[in-house]
Parts: sequence; structure tokens; C-alpha cells
Amino acid sequence: MTEQPTDPAEIFDAQAALVPDRRVSFDFNARRDALLRLKQAIIAREDAIIEAIGADFGKHPVEVRLTEIVPIYQEIGDALRHLRRWMRPKRVMPGLTMFGTSGRIQPTPKGTSLIIAPWNFPFMLALGPLVSALAAGCSAVIKPSEMTPATSAVIADVIADAFEPDLVAVVQGGPDVANALLEQPFDHIFFTGSPAVGKIVMAAAAKTLASVTLELGGKSPVVVGPEANVHKAAKWIAWGRFINAGQTCVAPDHVYVHESVHDALADALRARITKMYGTDPTQSPALAKVINPRHWARLTGLIADAEGKGATRAIGNSDEASRKISPTILLDTQPDMEISREEIFGPVLPLIKYSDLSDVIGQINDAPHPLALYVFGDAETADRVTNGTASGSVGVNLTILPVIHPNLPFGGVGNSGMGAAHGKAGFDAFSHLRPVLKNRFIALPMIFPPYTSRVDKLSKFLLRFVGR
Repeated sequence: MTEQPTDPAEIFDAQAALVPDRRVSFDFNARRDALLRLKQAIIAREDAIIEAIGADFGKHPVEVRLTEIVPIYQEIGDALRHLRRWMRPKRVMPGLTMFGTSGRIQPTPKGTSLIIAPWNFPFMLALGPLVSALAAGCSAVIKPSEMTPATSAVIADVIADAFEPDLVAVVQGGPDVANALLEQPFDHIFFTGSPAVGKIVMAAAAKTLASVTLELGGKSPVVVGPEANVHKAAKWIAWGRFINAGQTCVAPDHVYVHESVHDALADALRARITKMYGTDPTQSPALAKVINPRHWARLTGLIADAEGKGATRAIGNSDEASRKISPTILLDTQPDMEISREEIFGPVLPLIKYSDLSDVIGQINDAPHPLALYVFGDAETADRVTNGTASGSVGVNLTILPVIHPNLPFGGVGNSGMGAAHGKAGFDAFSHLRPVLKNRFIALPMIFPPYTSRVDKLSKFLLRFVGR
């Protein structure tokens, strides 16, 4: 196991110094070997990962396996299967004016990369981007969240076992460490977190014109049409909202439900919550705890504000000692409530009645573009909502899954982020798609200066030929 340096500038300098060499030596075989070493280091620590995330979150081992470890194995497996094809230069057609040339697009590594991971899925969202960085041939510095210290320690252990720090390093600490890292001229920055911090990251990247991938968040809405199967909708919505205690960037934030099925959906959600977590979910090992007392107070404050302004609680309670808030359904919420304006990021779900789908589409468009949008209903409802709105991703008759699909690019739009992750999209994010054009027998020099009458006639002929 390699001892890891801690000084951000020292780590960056060590990685940056090897960029020219890595462009040649970090070839297909080397990248494949790096991915396999990462996988083996994780396999050797599966129990430690489960224990660490349990200590930070109180998450059930099943949930840790499904949401933190399996997605990384899937990312590694997908990269190993497709890496040779991703790396292969792609030929392009010459076009009329380029006849006589051969062109190709050659993916080349951007160089050094910084991965700033969040606290809500601390393992997956640190190592998922790392898979893409290694596949693309980049070095990486990972800054895990200080809010999940046990998981951050395991991440550091995995990386120290698998890599030399001049290829991959972990730097632990709080905002001061993050700021010190952002002062370094990384070639690419991959940040997952809030829109507010995303703006800080983007401003820091602008100083050196580093490219960025920003996976942010927002209030991801659900639309339930009058023709929807409310029991299936309740199953997917409850799972998507309350997994990880609702602390998921693509979790359903609020539900627009047609008035004809509003009460039925509320009843189905109550039944589903009881089935998933029992009569007192705060005692259920399947329900994760809120990350810290500050967020617990924020969430209970949102509930209190909503109830104080006229909302009613269909189900839900809380326990401060365990930092658990049982799945809470709120009815009759209004736009002036804090819960209607702030991203909830917890196990609380407002149901909002509607009668006209056009009004719902208008409300979605009036808000910042969400990271995810979900629709339950028939094809007509799904098409109307999908075509009439903008969002990072869309799920039809399901929730959450677009974020872990290996062959779908995942990313935000506008306030919810920029760029994309996973699979080929992740590989491209850490790559410069470099055009290479070779001259074979192009006739363009025939119209180089001096501009004689003959050149003038040739240029007019070219203009007419291309303009046809």
C-alpha cells in the first residue's frame, strides 16, 4: 500500500509532471490494468465499505450493495468491455471542399482531473467518475466529503492499495481543502453537489479555462396522469423518494397528481410506506438516517413551516435521537411554503392536485430545469410532458434508474448541471476529441494567392458547386 501525500499542490504537480509520458505509456493495456486493480481493491473491502457507509448513514447492507457498490462494478465492467472501441480513432467523411483529405477523430486524455464527491452517495459518486477518468487515460485527485468520514477513509484505503499517488490520489478535508484543490490548474473538474457550490466550482475552473462536468440537483417533479396505475406508481415513487432517506439528487421532490386519482395515490403511498418500513419507520433498519443534526433540523423545519401555513400530514413522524424522519406525505402544500421553493433532499413528499396538464407543464417550465423528471401514465401523457419540458433525464413509469443506466448519458441542464457521465459519455467527458486531418491530394492550393483571373473563375465555380 502506497503512502498518500496530503498537500494539494504537491499532488497536482506530481500528476501533471507525468501527463506527457501518460499520453504514450497509459495505453489500452495500462488503462485496463488500472481498472482491474480498482475492482480488486473494492472486492477486497466490500465488508469494510458496507460497515463504513452504515456508520455514516445507518444504511442497510442491501441498500449499500445496490446503490453504492453494484453501480461501480457495472461501470468498470462496461468500460472493460468497450474500452478498445472507445479509444479507437473514428474516420469522418471529407465533404465536398475537403475531397483529397483523410480525417479522423482521435480521443486523447485531457490530462489531470479533479473529482469532488458529495456526501449522499459518497462511495459511488467518488469512484464512478474515477472509472471514466482512468478509461480516458487521465490521472485523478479525489476529494471525498468530510461529512462521511468513515466512507472517506475507506475510499482512501482503496485508492492507496490500487494506485501510486502520481496516478490517483485522495485528499481528505473540508472546504479549505476543496478551495486549495480548486486553485490548481486541473485540465478537467468533475463536481457533484448543489447548484450553489457548482457555481463556485465553475468560477474557479474559469480562471484556468478547465473544462467541467457539473452534476447538480434541483426539484425533480413527478407527474401522475389520470390513467396511471396508482399502485405501481406508488411503488416506484416511494422507493425513489425514500431510498437513502430521500437524500438523492434524482429523487422525486414533489408529485403533481391528477385530482381524479389524488386520494387513491395518497392511500397507495401510505400502504407502500408501511409495507417497506413498518408501522414506525424510525425503528426500521431499512430506513437510513439524515446525514447530520443540521439537515435533520432543516427538514423538520420545512415540515413545520408547511403545516403552519395549512398543509396536512398524511403520514410521517420523526425521532431526533436517531436522526430519522419517517417517510412523510404532505397534502395541500402551497407555493408560498418553503418546501415548495427549496430542494427537499429528505424523506418528505408533497402531493399536489392538478386538473389541467398544461398548467403542470407551465409550472415545471417556470422553475429551474430539474435533474430528473418522472411521468406515470400512458404514452400520450408521457409524450406531452417530455416534449413540453426540459430536464436532465426523464423516467416513464419508473424512478431513479436513468442515473445508473450504463448506456445512457446522465447529466443536468441549466441549473441542474452540465456535461454527462457514465459509459461512453463519461469517457468523452475526460477526453479531448481531437480532430486529425491529413492531406492526400486536395486541390485547394489551386486557389491560393495570387488571385489571378484563373483563380477568380475557379473560386466562382467552387461557390456554385458547393451551393447547389
